[in-house]
Amino acid sequence: MAVPKGKKSRAKKRSRRAQHDKITLPGMTLCPNCGADTIPHRVCGECGTYKGREVVEIAEEMTEEELDEVAG
Repeated sequence: MAVPKGKKSRAKKRSRRAQHDKITLPGMTLCPNCGADTIPHRVCGECGTYKGREVVEIAEEMTEEELDEVAG
């Protein structure tokens, strides 16, 4: 049976593990409705659609004038 000759240092151990512990980006697809990059099988964050139908209503950005009217 194979037996290690000596203790592996922390640097050796961590560099060996680092090869497969790195973070990978998820695959991205284009939204068929608006063309934005989205994660597969998720609601589009830009237009709120999933599989061609609106699932989430996205609020529009308000201008400073509209914010002033609402605040005061």
